[in-house]
Amino acid sequence: MAEVQRLRAQLERVQGRRMDAPVLPTHPALAGLLPGRGLRPGAAYSLGRSMSLLLALLAQPSQAGSWCGVVGMPGLGVEAAEKIGVDLSRLVLIPDPGERWLAVTATIADVLPVVAVRPPARAKHADISRLAAHLRDRGAVLLVQGPWPQTEAMIDVADPRWDGLGHGHGVLSERELTVTVTSRRFPVPRSERMLLPAPDGGVVARMPAVRERRSVEPVPIEPVPMRAVG
Repeated sequence: MAEVQRLRAQLERVQGRRMDAPVLPTHPALAGLLPGRGLRPGAAYSLGRSMSLLLALLAQPSQAGSWCGVVGMPGLGVEAAEKIGVDLSRLVLIPDPGERWLAVTATIADVLPVVAVRPPARAKHADISRLAAHLRDRGAVLLVQGPWPQTEAMIDVADPRWDGLGHGHGVLSERELTVTVTSRRFPVPRSERMLLPAPDGGVVARMPAVRERRSVEPVPIEPVPMRAVG
């Protein structure tokens, strides 16, 4: 037991954070996929290009009182953000940070606990390491749309299927897709089928279909008269 505690303490020193440290809340449909069931302060997460996924990750922290900043995403729709559950009164947008996007991201992380960024270019390894140390020091969460080293987890979506359209008519009402989280803390990736967005604009875990079992009444069989052969 003492050896396990020693190894755990050593790993925590290397990573700069405790494994059992409090996390920022996320939607219950996403929490079960994430290490620690939430966003770990001081950590970076690599996301796919899905804007709905990003907004879903921002929704619960903002509702819980955490300010969120979004850097370098001029196409982010505030109506979609509000519909998915983001508290717009705690959302700061920096649509065009220019070439100093990394410095802007670090500055925003000084004052906001959650920062999302879409890098317009590849950052230098030394700059990424400095930002990682800065995040750990400030206890801020970084959500990066695109590949990023030294991440707590990679989160992406796949196999989308829209519902709502009929034969040439109708309105798109919901999108079902698979969210997959890959992390060094997991032996295998974790995946869940969910609605993102659901008809109300939020997130809903997709429950497996349950087939109704119907009892089958026995059919009476009339006796067949036997005829002697002789």
